[in-house]
Amino acid sequence: MALSVLRPRPFRHAQTLGVVLSRRYFSAKLYATADEAIADIPDGATCLFGGFGLCGIPENAIAALRRKGTKDLTCVSNTAGVDDFGLGLLMQTRQIKRMVSSYVGENHLFEKQYFAGELEVEITPQGTLAEKIRAGGAGIPSFFTPTGAGTQMEYGGFPIRVGTDTKPAILAPPREVRMYNGRKHLLEESIRGDFGLVKAWKADELGNLVFHATSNNFNKPLAGAARITIAEVEEIVPAGAIPADQVHVPSIYVQRIFKATFEKRIEKLFINDGHGIKIPGSRTQCIKRERIARRAALEFTDGAYVNLGIGIPTISSNYIPPGVRIILHGENGMLGIGPYPHEDEVDPDLINAGKAAVTELPGASYFDSAESFAMIRGGHMQMTMLGGLQVAANGDLANWQIPGKMMRGMGGAMDLVGCGNRVVITMEHTAKGAHKILPKCTLPLTGEHCVNRIITDMCVFDVEKEGLVLRELAEGVTLEQLRAATGADFQVAGDMEVMRQAPLPPGFTSFADQPTAAL
Repeated sequence: MALSVLRPRPFRHAQTLGVVLSRRYFSAKLYATADEAIADIPDGATCLFGGFGLCGIPENAIAALRRKGTKDLTCVSNTAGVDDFGLGLLMQTRQIKRMVSSYVGENHLFEKQYFAGELEVEITPQGTLAEKIRAGGAGIPSFFTPTGAGTQMEYGGFPIRVGTDTKPAILAPPREVRMYNGRKHLLEESIRGDFGLVKAWKADELGNLVFHATSNNFNKPLAGAARITIAEVEEIVPAGAIPADQVHVPSIYVQRIFKATFEKRIEKLFINDGHGIKIPGSRTQCIKRERIARRAALEFTDGAYVNLGIGIPTISSNYIPPGVRIILHGENGMLGIGPYPHEDEVDPDLINAGKAAVTELPGASYFDSAESFAMIRGGHMQMTMLGGLQVAANGDLANWQIPGKMMRGMGGAMDLVGCGNRVVITMEHTAKGAHKILPKCTLPLTGEHCVNRIITDMCVFDVEKEGLVLRELAEGVTLEQLRAATGADFQVAGDMEVMRQAPLPPGFTSFADQPTAAL
């Protein structure tokens, strides 16, 4: 008797089965409104929020939580928006009990409530925060990282909650320390949430997600770190409409989807009008900052992968010398950052780490925040350039808080200076006459023994084993003036020269040649 052969059904039957299954899952996952999707989030829940600044934030879910009045929330988010948008809306109504963030930024309400003892804050380095979320979603309870070694992250003592008598009511505990390859590493516990609120560009009926440009950021890693992930999207398409190899978040991580409209507010917008750049400040400040930026631009080497902090480091990229091309990295998930956009190029989903709209260069790529900091911690950057509040003669850096007065958060700075690459600090030499270059930092450290070079409006210092070495002195500045403005001792290099400047790009006019500052 002949054996029967089990033959596969024609592909059209498999397609039909897929449609039936997708519709069943679609009906279970699809919600009509944000209010329906977040209806069961209770008081006291731990919620993870995607976004970077205002880019890629779940703005509709946040608005729904405000309408619902859910309170005593623990919110895990890289930043907290601004006073009147994003998580700032929940701060207005006192619905947030605790923030777990890396950067306060421009949210003055956040800072005000923290110093008043009304808001608890677990300040966390940005890369560590991204990895804590990613690890939580991967079932890894803890991990060791070099980020924060030698700072308050290691020793503890940061005031999570400030009492009404200005003394801390809750202090962060110290971290367990272990040595790997001769370096200190801190033990960090991963993060899981009750609800994850993400914003995507597109979803299919099963819940597969796709992000646009830099709106990926924290959205992708947190999708897997919550018991229930709620995705608000611009478009929902049938299952199969998104090519399988282009899915950013697989459907297994997403439990609820709703389609919404978005304001997509841009936090910082500088239009490229072809007439040079705009530097904030008085005419004197602009001249100083331009001098620093033009000198800093000479640090760039052709083909280097570079991370630039906000302020003067970012400005320096406008003065890159002819024949030098660098690949700019943004902590928010981008390689190949281009110039500020022309008016018709503005895209709210395309920003740099300073939360300003930018463009992309040919060969650019996008990725999530956890991947971004893997590039940093893994030592793949050739150079990091940051601003500073204080730098010590031994290379210690402080640039993230002034206790009791200013708490901006460290953002990605602790990760960037702790990865072992070359670190260049750009800053004005003094602050209202006070020394910023000191024998020892008096402010909480961002990193210890991490700075290689300091570029100010007065000079260029290298940090050597024996201390500070003066390499360049700005035109018109005497050694006596420099010593008076510097709080630490320094040696003068035998080949010291006049401080160099990158040439002005075509169409640019130096602020020193302008009667008034461009604001």
